Amino acid sequence: MCCGLAALLGTLVHVSVTNQTVGEVRDRALDRLTEATAAFEAGDRLPPGAEVDPPGLPAELRALAEAGDRGTMVGDGGPYPTMWAAGPASGGRALAVRIDYSQGARTIDGLDRAIVGSSALAIGVTLLVGTFAVSRVTRRLHATARVARRISAGDLDARVNDPRAADPRRPQDEVAAVAGALDTMASSLQGKLLSEQRFTADVAHELRTPLTGLHAAAELLPPSRPTELVRDRVAALRTLTEDLLEISRLDARSERLDVDAVRLSPVAERVVRASGTATEVRVVRDALVETDRRRLERVLGNLVANAHKHGRTPVTLTVDGPVVTVRDRGDGYPAYLVEHGPQRFRTEGGSKGHGLGLTIALGQSEVLGARLSFANAPDGGAVAELRLPPEGSTAVTGTDAADEGPGGVPRSAEGPGGSEGSGSAGDAAGPDPDPGNTGSGQGR
Repeated sequence: MCCGLAALLGTLVHVSVTNQTVGEVRDRALDRLTEATAAFEAGDRLPPGAEVDPPGLPAELRALAEAGDRGTMVGDGGPYPTMWAAGPASGGRALAVRIDYSQGARTIDGLDRAIVGSSALAIGVTLLVGTFAVSRVTRRLHATARVARRISAGDLDARVNDPRAADPRRPQDEVAAVAGALDTMASSLQGKLLSEQRFTADVAHELRTPLTGLHAAAELLPPSRPTELVRDRVAALRTLTEDLLEISRLDARSERLDVDAVRLSPVAERVVRASGTATEVRVVRDALVETDRRRLERVLGNLVANAHKHGRTPVTLTVDGPVVTVRDRGDGYPAYLVEHGPQRFRTEGGSKGHGLGLTIALGQSEVLGARLSFANAPDGGAVAELRLPPEGSTAVTGTDAADEGPGGVPRSAEGPGGSEGSGSAGDAAGPDPDPGNTGSGQGR
């Protein structure tokens, strides 16, 4: 804007002064031409600078005079700029007068240099002052944007702490208003989330005691169909309570890792045996990683249970180095899940479950430092990929791969549910009595 304004003002001044200077010299040349025409018609001697058909007369002006008109024109053919004025003379000739225009040209050139110099100086000063003034604002805006990104990433302790917003006695500008509003929003959001987390944890904790008594009382009921229904619902309620407690611990970020060297293929087979499902285990490339075995089993168990509950067989669990993939052949994940991730207590298609299985799997994977992603295969089916951190991981190939079949063909780890748990804290051994709710994933 400063450069444009300087160019506009300079152009206006240049045009105005040029028109004025050229106009004054043109008037003088026309006056001299009038005198020379009168002398030529009277047969008197022509005044100095007047001549008939002078050799330096511009061709355009000569043609104009021969056509019977008068005109002026600045010529640069001589040693100095010249203002020509020409008119018709007898015999189809041109009577011309020339005036030295070098003084006017120097005036215009000096004016142009002054305009360029003053514009450059004004632009430089304006840019320096503007850069200093704007950079102070942009630095504060960038700091506010960084804090906003940290808050959106889950760091609710992040604050801008703008000095202008903190001190009401200082003048408040728009940046201070935005920073103060962002800090207030983050504090309010953090308070509400902490309140919800405490409420969820307190409710789940308080439910454990009556549920334990209810479970014990249900075990004393005589065998019958109503007894089975009561035990089934009690087991489902206990599972939901344990899931809520686990989510509360994940939200509170109070989980601690018990890291150990773990080979992935035995863990995958253990999870499949504990699930009691016909899941095929493929070991493309085994790996030894440093992670928490119990949490890893919890994540894989929930992914396998979700694949069987909401997808269709065959379900395949593939180990390829530090990457573990669970795929089914169903209709795939809903679009919202692929785009935004699992959401609590949201299921699709009227399916059973609480929508907590994939939420827990995602939270536990974050505790492990792993990356859990959800996608749909091009040829159909849902694909959940768990990528464990590469640090401390060593790939094992060839004959070191655990229990591959002849020629490296992956074998299927199928069989009835064993007595081993799925790695979830507080879960009973063996398959849960309510598979519809255990590890309940996002409905599809």
